[in-house]
Amino acid sequence: MKQLAELLPVVLFFVVYQLDGRSLTLGGWEYHFDGIYSATAVLMIATVLQLVLTRLLSGHIEKRLLLLTAVVCAFGAATLLLRNQLFIQWKPTIFNWVLAAVFVGTQALTGKTVMERAIGAQLSLPAVAWRRLNSLWVANFVVVGALNLFVAYRFSEAAWVSYKLYSAIGFTLLVTALTVALIMPHVKDGEEPPAGAG
Repeated sequence: MKQLAELLPVVLFFVVYQLDGRSLTLGGWEYHFDGIYSATAVLMIATVLQLVLTRLLSGHIEKRLLLLTAVVCAFGAATLLLRNQLFIQWKPTIFNWVLAAVFVGTQALTGKTVMERAIGAQLSLPAVAWRRLNSLWVANFVVVGALNLFVAYRFSEAAWVSYKLYSAIGFTLLVTALTVALIMPHVKDGEEPPAGAG
C-alpha cells in the first residue's frame, strides 16, 4: 500500500502533462500549462508534500523516500532551470540504479540484505530466501532503470510520460506479487507477511 501511495506524484505528473497548452484562471491569476515543465514542478511539489505528510502521520521518514525526494528535487530543478527534459527523464534511472547499488552493497558489506535489516525482526526467513528477495529487487531496479532510458531515447516525450505512469504501476504490482510469492512458503501458520510486502 505504501508503494502504491508513492505513485500519486507520478499520477499527478501524468495528469498535468496532459494539460499542456491549456490555461487555468483563478480570480485575476492565470497559469498556462507548459508540458513537461509544469508536470515536473507538480511532481516536485507533490513529492515534497508526500515527505512532509509521511513525517507528520508516521513520525518518521524512510531513507528510500528521502532519497526519492532528493533525486526528484535535484533533477526537477535542473529540468526547470536549464529547460531540458532529459534531466527529469534520467531521474527514474538514477533513483533505481542507486537503490540497486544500495541493495547489493548492503548485502556485500554487512552480510544481511536491506529487507532483512528492515523487517527481519517481524519476519523469520532462511538466508536463501532473503538473498532471493534481494536479487529480485536488484533485478527490478536495474531493469526499470534501463527500460526508462530505452523509452526516453527511442520514443517521443509524450510516449515516455505515458510509459512512466503505466510502468510504475505495473512494475510495482509485479515486484510486490513476486515478493509475496517468495515469502509465503516460509510464513508459518497464523503469521502475517510484513505490511511492506503486500
